[in-house]
Amino acid sequence: MESPSDAPEQPQIYLISPPSFELGKFPGQLARVLDAVDVACVRLDLASRDEDTLSRAGDALREVTMERDVALVISDHQILAERLGLDGVHLTDASKSVRAARKALGPDAIVGSFCAASQHDGMVAGEAGVDYVSFGPVGTSGLGDGAQAEADLFQWWSQMIEVPVVAEGGLTEDLIRGIAPHTDFFGIGDEIWHAENPLAALKSLMRAMG
Repeated sequence: MESPSDAPEQPQIYLISPPSFELGKFPGQLARVLDAVDVACVRLDLASRDEDTLSRAGDALREVTMERDVALVISDHQILAERLGLDGVHLTDASKSVRAARKALGPDAIVGSFCAASQHDGMVAGEAGVDYVSFGPVGTSGLGDGAQAEADLFQWWSQMIEVPVVAEGGLTEDLIRGIAPHTDFFGIGDEIWHAENPLAALKSLMRAMG
């Protein structure tokens, strides 16, 4: 993922997989989206904790993303990130595992941190060496403890902190319009995968980015 100085004015797309998907279907869906839209990163975000399920999903998505030169990270499973040759890990415990993940995966891996709506956790994660901090949910969503990440958090972050920021969770076109000037990435998942045509749904959200 690019550093803030390289980042274009318009936020980039960071795609998040559904919490469960059919191996025979989803990689093809993902490929169609990646072929049509410029995507910075994909996160494998399965609810399953079954190693075999995660490994097979990781292999299938890596095939799709590698072919298109798109980074692929996995939520929390640092050992699988190494074993499957993924680009990094997305940590969901705020800043707690950042240093350990960085040490294990090395300086070139992507290490991101979900910090819910906590400015403090984001700053601690930034100091610990993350490549990006993710705040959310922006809208109504089951993420975190239900506290929403408000637009002023992103505004403050973009003015004060150099670490790239991802806005995710419960995104709508209106919310995207409000936050687009203050975020580097939009983490988009359920917002499009539940739609009959995920690519069309994504393009609608992208139009709201400006």
